Amino acid sequence: MAAAVTRRINAGLRADATDDGADAQNGARPPAARRVNGGGGKDDVWVPVDEPDTPDAGGARPPLFRTYKVKGSILHPYRFLILARLIAIVAFFVWRARHKNRDGAWLWTMSMAGDVWFGFSWVLNQLPKLSPTKRVPDLAALADRHGSSGDLPGVDVFVTTVDPIDEPLLYTVNTVLSILAADYPVDRYACYLSDDGGTLVHYEAMVEVARFAELWVPFCRKHCVEPRAPESYFAAKTQAYKGGVPGELVSDRRRVRREYEEFKVRIDSLFTTIRQRSDAYNTKHAGENATWMADETQWPGTWFEPAENHRRGQHAGIVRVILNHPSCKPRLGLPASADKPLDLSGVDVRLPVLVYISREKRPGYNHQKKAGAMNVMLRVSALLTNAPFVINFDGDHYINNSQAFQGTMCFMLDRRGGGGEDTAFVQFPQRFDDVDPTDRYANHNRVFFDGTMLSLNGLQGPSYLGTGTMFRRVALYGAEPPRWGAVASQIEAMDKANKFGSSTSFVGSMLDGANQERSITPLAMLDESVTDDLAALTACSYEDGTSWGRDVGWVYDIATEDVVTGFRMHRQGWRSVYASMEPAAFRGTAPINLTERLYQILRWSGGSLEMFFSHSNALLAGRRLHPLQRVAYLNMSTYPIVTVFIFFYNLFPVMWLVSEQYYIQQPFGTYLLYLVGVIAMIHAIGMFEVKWAGITLLDWCRNEQFYMIGSTGVYPTAVLYMALKLVTGKGIYFRLTSKQTTASSGDKFADLYTVRWVPLLIPTIVVLAVNVGAVGVAVGKAAAWGPRAEPGRLAVLGTVFNVWILVLLYPFALGVMGQWGKRPAVLFVAMVMAVAAVALMYVAVGSPYPGAAAAASLGRAASLTGPSG
Repeated sequence: MAAAVTRRINAGLRADATDDGADAQNGARPPAARRVNGGGGKDDVWVPVDEPDTPDAGGARPPLFRTYKVKGSILHPYRFLILARLIAIVAFFVWRARHKNRDGAWLWTMSMAGDVWFGFSWVLNQLPKLSPTKRVPDLAALADRHGSSGDLPGVDVFVTTVDPIDEPLLYTVNTVLSILAADYPVDRYACYLSDDGGTLVHYEAMVEVARFAELWVPFCRKHCVEPRAPESYFAAKTQAYKGGVPGELVSDRRRVRREYEEFKVRIDSLFTTIRQRSDAYNTKHAGENATWMADETQWPGTWFEPAENHRRGQHAGIVRVILNHPSCKPRLGLPASADKPLDLSGVDVRLPVLVYISREKRPGYNHQKKAGAMNVMLRVSALLTNAPFVINFDGDHYINNSQAFQGTMCFMLDRRGGGGEDTAFVQFPQRFDDVDPTDRYANHNRVFFDGTMLSLNGLQGPSYLGTGTMFRRVALYGAEPPRWGAVASQIEAMDKANKFGSSTSFVGSMLDGANQERSITPLAMLDESVTDDLAALTACSYEDGTSWGRDVGWVYDIATEDVVTGFRMHRQGWRSVYASMEPAAFRGTAPINLTERLYQILRWSGGSLEMFFSHSNALLAGRRLHPLQRVAYLNMSTYPIVTVFIFFYNLFPVMWLVSEQYYIQQPFGTYLLYLVGVIAMIHAIGMFEVKWAGITLLDWCRNEQFYMIGSTGVYPTAVLYMALKLVTGKGIYFRLTSKQTTASSGDKFADLYTVRWVPLLIPTIVVLAVNVGAVGVAVGKAAAWGPRAEPGRLAVLGTVFNVWILVLLYPFALGVMGQWGKRPAVLFVAMVMAVAAVALMYVAVGSPYPGAAAAASLGRAASLTGPSG
């Protein structure tokens, strides 16, 4: 019985988690065409790559993952269109160079420079997309190889959070609960929470999590529920039952849900509970103004009332083990009783390791935000559990597919051509909950996650995206792939150069951490020597004079530490994998408020430019970086620059408002034909990408719209910030994105209709107003001259550009309308009225031409009829 429980719960479900369970039980592997559906692929798009089995001591074994390529009937026309557009762009530049506009040379030069950069940027973006590839883990093959003995490698799970207000506690506790309930050998992984604010609220929330997990985790194992974040599970619609006791699900679910509601009440009241307790203890201990723990000891982190060594940015380091290492053998629960109505007699009730960490902070130190917190967790975990693999989550991302950890192991442990050992990290797509149904601000970002990343999967691998990523620990230590040198000699050489710091116990743990077959280290008692080591590893000064933040760990001094950290590994010769699983491995939250979303992409785009102007420039990488991977990183670090030209293009209609004769290029009709042609071709290419990426037309349209919104404000602002940094030498501060804060008002999407006015909105509002005015002037010209006259005809043609810009800025216009944005018809009526008002003003006072035209028309009529008298 115990052995069966071990196989079922700790080794993970085998093929019965997919539609191919019967075949797997019979020892047959399902056809590849069926497997791709399990990974989100489609038979009419993706075809399997013929791959040999893996040689092994026990004979040939099936590979642990499957690779798929786009069908030739889709891929070849797609590549042909890319080539055709490249030829068309070159022809367009040649034509423009031969037809230089002499009347407005400065305008022609500016537009030509913009068009050249547009073309160059498009080439950088398009070249890495020539060979999209999908890789899908084969969980049945993993279970055949490792499941019977539960000998999967150890995993350390890192969760980062800072502020319990900006990142609500409910998100964080659900993240941790989903990790504790993951379908992975319970004695082979550990969860670490990094609280960068050092608040007692986060620590006591973890204590509450540990208590509730004693009920939640066995319930998940008993009934094989998905997802295993309780908030998402109880909000989900009814799903197919995969457990073994369906008759007990309804009563068990009702009981657990009641306990979860009580758990949420305790979590929500932590602020009040801790403050009331602290007030009582401060009264008891006269003269104290501290924040107190439940055991009547003062909290070593930040206090409600800031004091010396107990304020944000100044407090001691804290490491506390909340759940210790479980036994290596299953521990079955108890039958149902009056006190415990759930029957857990056949369920393993062990819980994995849970550790709370808050690093030391002191004035005068640059603590490096998330990257610094991650590096502290990397060192502390090496001393405590030292798993060979590390996976990190933001505090608002939870495990949506309980077999996600097993899925990553399919890539890390596959031995074909040494591929697994050369894989530094496995990246999963990011999926989001609570996004408005129309995805107004492109929060799902499917064009990037399902298009660009699958393309990089055919090269050296995807970039690191900051969350939902499993790393090989030794790659984070800065070691190169094994094919470039033995890990032991690399670590020894780096240690001699003092790259890791002064902790001998930490350096001594590295070789064990490089062994991908090992489990986690059982936690020993934290005696004085271990406590001293942990205090040293969490200290601000530990990294002084070392290579942490550059050659070791997560990279510092950049807003996009994730992309740059992944780039460092790629330029060393490591590979990465973009993994496809269904259901999605992880899910999180995204800001649906316009201002917060703009701040988010401002931070990303600013960090991208910082990458270009740093030692992480892709042009400086060595020959180990794949040529097209280099192009992809160059595109990632320069894409905001092209938007400066887009911004000024969008303001060109200002000249039509004050003058009648500004033309970018003549003959204007030919110029317009070229533009229509190259723009139509890029949209045709986009339709092919929609097809093979498996996204919807709405996803694609929202991506186009939000790119234009960013191009008219956020991206040019990032370029300006970067220019100021280069001139002044001062760094750029990017505020962290706040999560939804008004959901408690009863409206799930209340943040969508909340306007937070900031200067960042002004440039896009100006572009919006200019193009509305340009449409109005064009209508006025057409009314004054007549649509067939040359001025009127050219005005109408120019309106196509303005209307296109307004369509792309439509989501922004709804956003700045606030509550009125719930009624799009109001926006349409307001636009029409604004255009009509500008047109009437133009006809009335804006132009002398209508009068002259009328006089000329009367003169011609008089000459035809002769004198009246």
